Amino acid sequence: MTRVFSGIQPTGEPHIGNYFGAMRNYVRLGEQYGQDAIYCIVDLHAPTNPLAYDPATLARLTFDMALANMSVGLDPEKVVFFVQSQVREHSELGWIFTLQTPVGELERMTQYKDKAGKLESIPAGLLMYPVLQAADILLYKADTVPVGEDQVQHIELTREIARRFNHTHGQTFPEPKAVLEKDALRVPGMDGQGKMSKSKGDTSTMGVLESMDSIWGKLRTSPTDPARVRRTDPGNPDVCLVFDYHKLFSDDTTLLEVADGCRTAGIGCIDCKKRLMTGIERELTPIQARASELRARPDDVLGGLAHGAERARAIAAPVMDEVRSKMGFLGASPSQEH
Repeated sequence: MTRVFSGIQPTGEPHIGNYFGAMRNYVRLGEQYGQDAIYCIVDLHAPTNPLAYDPATLARLTFDMALANMSVGLDPEKVVFFVQSQVREHSELGWIFTLQTPVGELERMTQYKDKAGKLESIPAGLLMYPVLQAADILLYKADTVPVGEDQVQHIELTREIARRFNHTHGQTFPEPKAVLEKDALRVPGMDGQGKMSKSKGDTSTMGVLESMDSIWGKLRTSPTDPARVRRTDPGNPDVCLVFDYHKLFSDDTTLLEVADGCRTAGIGCIDCKKRLMTGIERELTPIQARASELRARPDDVLGGLAHGAERARAIAAPVMDEVRSKMGFLGASPSQEH
């Protein structure tokens, strides 16, 4: 049996990097595996990076992340879709794994070193982040984890944590494998400064639910091939940020026409961007229409998440009973049982 698990952070507006790198894949795997596809909005992870965490907006961002996923096509009746903090076993298993994970292994994590280098005071939670991530996955005994390239190292650590627990306490957890979305590109930020990221702010991201006027305002000023100083200068689409977006949103005919027009100076950069907007509108407008309908019925979104949390707890509870027994914890007394 294959069981899929993946989590997504609610630390910013859902953007096209999330959409092409994860959300579309969630829908596809959900159709394939049904309730063995488990997806979680990992709100407990949000406070681990103080530069990206805003407690005043966390609930709204969590709701919007759920709304966006459902608008893309994720059906909470077909898959298990929930909010991490509503299933307390995540935190309990995370603590147990913390007890047997060497600090040295955590300090070698590339993401930890990158984020810690930007902070004057490093919260312990930032160091322990991949341990909680391992608990998120192993709590459901998932063996398949769709992730981006930047998370592969964390999945390797998850495998090591599972291996160590099994060696000490007997076979309990599978060693999950990371599955990369083959068709997903490393989506660049609209400012041309590296990967699109929620933590980098609005200027970098193209939101899945963002208005077309706002997207065009960012796209109009996005950098293109620096060699095209004048309209008549030929360019190279292979080094152009806008052409990277065309690969995501445009059909093959448009791709060929835009690439040829760039190399021959047959079209200018603004014309290239306008053609891209046609593809963006075609892709995102139906999603935004569904989001508007769901936003008018918030109880449908919250109810879907509550239903998902109930199903997640039904899977997590017996796993934690097994873990507590193997750890030697005293069982619940009759008065404590529910």
